[in-house]
Amino acid sequence: MQCIKCDYDNPADAQFCTKCGSKIENRCASCHTINPLDANFCKKCGGGLRPAAAAIAPRATTPTRTQKVAVALQQQSPDALNGERKTVTALFADIKGSMELMEDLDPEEARAIVDPALRLMIDAARRYDGYIVQSTGDGIFALFGAPAAHEDHPQRALYAALRMQEEMRRFAERLRAEKGVNLQSSRRR
Repeated sequence: MQCIKCDYDNPADAQFCTKCGSKIENRCASCHTINPLDANFCKKCGGGLRPAAAAIAPRATTPTRTQKVAVALQQQSPDALNGERKTVTALFADIKGSMELMEDLDPEEARAIVDPALRLMIDAARRYDGYIVQSTGDGIFALFGAPAAHEDHPQRALYAALRMQEEMRRFAERLRAEKGVNLQSSRRR
């Protein structure tokens, strides 16, 4: 288990970080309930859980585990790269009509609308263990089932899309009420 405080990779049975002494927890990002370290779903709300280290965003100066794996793979021989094949589910979501929306706004005003919308999409994908491959200017591209394999990756992608839809609907209602801005999202699987 990776420590959320110092990013140290501890043994799987560790309950406290062997480097900094912090308690290793598997806390639900949605309802903040502490779950067993080996749990995949929250015991209170049923939301997808990530390993303890994924509960916070990695620091920009510290490479993530995925980046470390990518570097290690690049250093291996070409034969070593021909390894495992996986079936994955891809999810792309973006803000419908964002170009029309942004052309009428000041760039700072547009970013103040688009950035929170992107954060909602990213959070929804990560809640169900989606891996954000790319964040475009007005959308995201996420994979489910890689790099971490899950047998139920199609369901996870669907749950993430449904959550995105619901969160974006709430956000759009707030924007309409507060600023008179009409925001829509689209999802493709």
